[in-house]
Amino acid sequence: MKHLLSIETLDPVDLQEILAGAAGMKGQRGAHTSQPLQGQTWALLFSKSSTRTRVSFEVGIRELGGQVIFLNAGDTQSGRGEPMKDTARVLGRMVHGAVIRTFSQQEVEEFAAFAGIPTVNALTDDEHPCQVVTDIFTFEEKRGAIRDKVVAYLGDGAANVAHSWIFAAAKAGFELRVAAPAGFQPSPAILQRAGGRVSVTSDVRTAVTGADLVYTDVWVSMGRETESQDRLEKLRPYQVNAQVLAWAKPDALVMHCLPAYRGKEIDEATFEANAPTIFDQAENRLHTQKAILSLLVAR
Repeated sequence: MKHLLSIETLDPVDLQEILAGAAGMKGQRGAHTSQPLQGQTWALLFSKSSTRTRVSFEVGIRELGGQVIFLNAGDTQSGRGEPMKDTARVLGRMVHGAVIRTFSQQEVEEFAAFAGIPTVNALTDDEHPCQVVTDIFTFEEKRGAIRDKVVAYLGDGAANVAHSWIFAAAKAGFELRVAAPAGFQPSPAILQRAGGRVSVTSDVRTAVTGADLVYTDVWVSMGRETESQDRLEKLRPYQVNAQVLAWAKPDALVMHCLPAYRGKEIDEATFEANAPTIFDQAENRLHTQKAILSLLVAR
């Protein structure tokens, strides 16, 4: 694995290796026998704000022996229009790897193509691969293998996290049911590219019945703030709450990649009842990303 740019392009063998490595990273935290990033400096290029992604990558790189340079759009000439391929060719001569959080998937892929160093997609408008690898790890940590289980995704099915779940279904062998209203459903092209057992419905009960995992995400992603009122009105029936969970399996997990907006995509009581899982999920970003970084520099 040279880069982690998307779940779509992630080899299933590499996915399993990351999941196994994450368990080791979690169990060995504070007592690592090796530091694979020793002597390396990694750049974090973030055009979008972040809490969990930035902190988990900065801490993870340091715990693996590396150093970090954090650069937002205002810190670099890319914020003034320098082409990404030029930024990539400069940084590729100075740092050992890059973690990029931005709007365009094309920017991440262009950077990887021109920099010649390991590159990680830390979120684009198209995908959020590190998040969904972490989600799968968290599920398996609590319930065993996700293969042949049922995941119900409620809300905006055309967003980046939903896309990564869609691509993950075939690679990890689970069934995914996306419940979303018209206009918020994944495109036929995405579904065709992904394959696997993925169904799309506008009916929440159909998606959730018998599910092992019920998942939701924010309804107004970064860059869509002007659409806020319209999105909230159309997505309101897709809130995760006690009534919805009554249709899932009795021991179904509830996950949210955070930040959570109580009273919108999930109600307060349901969020707090499932907070232990949700914050384990947040912590696990650190462990899975350390596994990703270790795998990238091992090859």
